[in-house]
Formats: sequence, C-alpha cells, structure tokens
Amino acid sequence: MYETIIFEKTNEKGIITLNRPERRNSISPKMTEEILDAFEKHDKDPDVKVVIITGSGDKSFCAGGDLAPDPSGPQSFLDRYESSRKFAEIFRVFEKYTKPIVARINGDALGGGFGLAVACDISVAVDTAKLGTPEINIGLFPYVIMATLIRNTSNPKKLLEMMLTGERISAKEACELGFINYVVPPEQLDAKVNEIVEKLLSKSPAILRLGRRAYYTARELEFSKSLELLSSMLSLNTMAEDLIEGVSAFFQKRKPEWKGR
Repeated sequence: MYETIIFEKTNEKGIITLNRPERRNSISPKMTEEILDAFEKHDKDPDVKVVIITGSGDKSFCAGGDLAPDPSGPQSFLDRYESSRKFAEIFRVFEKYTKPIVARINGDALGGGFGLAVACDISVAVDTAKLGTPEINIGLFPYVIMATLIRNTSNPKKLLEMMLTGERISAKEACELGFINYVVPPEQLDAKVNEIVEKLLSKSPAILRLGRRAYYTARELEFSKSLELLSSMLSLNTMAEDLIEGVSAFFQKRKPEWKGR
C-alpha cells in the first residue's frame, strides 16, 4: 500500500514506521505524502486510540530531508515551495490531531526527523541517539521545524546555537533541554514505549482529545485569553459522559469503562 512507510494497527495502537533504512529513513516528497495519508487514516479509525511513529532499523529514527536528487520530486521553484509547505502540513496535523502521538526514537533524529520527534506528544529515545539540526553545514537553515523546536525547549539560546553551528547533542541533553521525555538503553525502548501507551489507553479517549486540544491552543494565547479558553474547556469537560463514569468508578473502587463520549 505504501512505498516509504509501514502502516500497522494492533491492540488499539496505530503504528507508522518510516521505512527507508537504506537512506536512514530520510524524508522524500513521497514519504511526506504517505505520512500525511497514514495519520489521516489512523485518526479516522475509531479502533485506534494512540499512534506511534518510529523508524526502521536501529541506526536512525529519521535523518531529515533526503538530499539525493529525486526525478519524481518537485522540479520548479514553485513546486519546491509547495513541497516545503506540504512538509509543514505534517506539523499542523500533529498539533490538531485527535489522539496522542508517541515517538519511538530508535536512532538518530536529525533535521526534519528531529522536528518530527519533538512534535510528538511524548517522545522516548535510545541513549545512543544523536539529535540536532545539521542543515547549516550544507547551506540550509531548519526553517519549518523551528516553529516546533522553539515551542518545546527550556533553553532557546541553546537551540539557536544548535541551529547556527549544526551541533548534534546526545539524547540525554535533548531530554534536559525539554525536546524529548525519556532516554533509555536500546533494550528498554519497547518496554518504555509500551508502558506509556498502556497508560494512555487506560484514559478516556474523549477527555484526552479535549485536553490535548486545549493544551496546544492555550500555549499560543496571552495569559488572560488562555484562562478564558480553559474555563470554557472545563465547562465542556463537565458535560462529558466519561466524567460521570470516571467519578462513579472512583467511588466504587473499580476501573472506569470509558465510552469515549
């Protein structure tokens, strides 16, 4: 069905694997199209509650944009511009998604791949991974992913240094800077990802959707406007059937049976 990714669904999980190991899972125009299509399919599937994105092999999560000439790719200046906008659409989709997205960072995440990893809600990386924005070394700047990186770091000055110098950092440092959530040895990667996914699957999908949307909207707003939005979201949340079920389950000392409503 897809040429550059692997699309799977199992036990309420949607899994998207970047599958160009011979190119370090770098992103081609074709892969961009297929990532967008796969995320749309998982979003529309009521049986999928959480989506995981990872890379093939154990060397690279994603090495960023593919630098090799692609005869089937955009040729004119306008076509290349539209291709860049299409890549940017991935990040818009991630932010407006209705389900949690977990990054399983199995290797290096560079350039656009770094952006993909950081754009996920929760990211787990192997401790051998290197992350960064090496674009400057070939005369480019990480324009598109900058929007995501700026919003997900505790140290914007360090981010600027990374972009200006092309410096790569360890997964441990990326975690300390707020880009990712967890760093584990390679043999513990799947266990940690599964632990996180199982926690997410135990929550109300409806409230996860409302809360996730509120988070990404509120962080862009001025403080008083953010409070106004969140007060409205709280009122909306109180009308959810799953809140009634959650409170009942709490007092009855049982696991809630979420309806997703």
